Amino acid sequence: MKEVTVAITGAAGQIGYALLFRIAAGEMFGPETKVNLNLLELPRAVPALEGVKMELKDCAFPLLGHVLCTDDSSKAFSNVDWALLVGSVPRKDGMERGDLIKINGPIFVGQGKSIADNAKPDCKVLVVGNPCNTNALIAKENAKGKIPGKNFFAMTMLDQNRAASQIADKCDCNVGDISQLIVWGNHSSTQFPNFENAKVGSSTLEEKVNNRSWLENDFMTTVQKRGAAIIKARGASSAASAANAVVDSVSSIESNSNDIFSLCIESDGSYDVPEGLIFSFPVTSKGGEVKIVQGLKLSAFAQEKIKATTEELLKEKDIVAEHLA
Repeated sequence: MKEVTVAITGAAGQIGYALLFRIAAGEMFGPETKVNLNLLELPRAVPALEGVKMELKDCAFPLLGHVLCTDDSSKAFSNVDWALLVGSVPRKDGMERGDLIKINGPIFVGQGKSIADNAKPDCKVLVVGNPCNTNALIAKENAKGKIPGKNFFAMTMLDQNRAASQIADKCDCNVGDISQLIVWGNHSSTQFPNFENAKVGSSTLEEKVNNRSWLENDFMTTVQKRGAAIIKARGASSAASAANAVVDSVSSIESNSNDIFSLCIESDGSYDVPEGLIFSFPVTSKGGEVKIVQGLKLSAFAQEKIKATTEELLKEKDIVAEHLA
């Protein structure tokens, strides 16, 4: 049986609570992999974290190994195979994105350095805490020289799932019938859910929907602003759906399926996205080796949307310039 050690930050928070039991049950790494959990929290949240550990133990998961609760990042990231950076200050209703970037930036400086100093050299890192693209950029740059930049990811699987759900409702089909519906760019309101290359069964999405105006407007706007709509409705950020997307992201990276999915990775210059940015592309993965899908045709409309989200990420990079090692 294989064995993997996973660090999760903000583990006692809403996303963490929704996530841990699914990892321990084997949904992320499969039924043949033993999972050890290193759980990191702020000192004041460690007592609650110990309660979560009790619940994990009480589930008697056959695949669950050790569970460590700590407020020490060097212990949490020690010898880990994966680091899931969930913890951050959440965006609240009315909060400006720039404010969130400035608040969360220093957190990911420290975590990037701690991962570099303590994790396995081939550790993979998925950033969930928002703004996840730029936080992943900060962590990547502060781990430079020890952890490869290609091993840092940020999450747009939640956006892909949101997009698929909207299409399934529109087309009265199952989400499993939808493929190549990829979200490009930043996990923000500038993201581009690219419907032009997507399929529903054997048909193109545009043929199936037969309403370009709906795709360019209602569909895109709903996906782009879904997070804000959830905050307004429930008074808190997405939790269960975000945790589900973390499971989907890591299992897709670790799979051998070669299916195309959305993932923010270090740009190599593909599709004219500046090298080094953490940008959501269509990717495939074979045993953890993630590659950008090349050669996709992009219309003038798509290129314009990709340019806009790229420009936003470059502005965010400027905001956090002091945190980039």
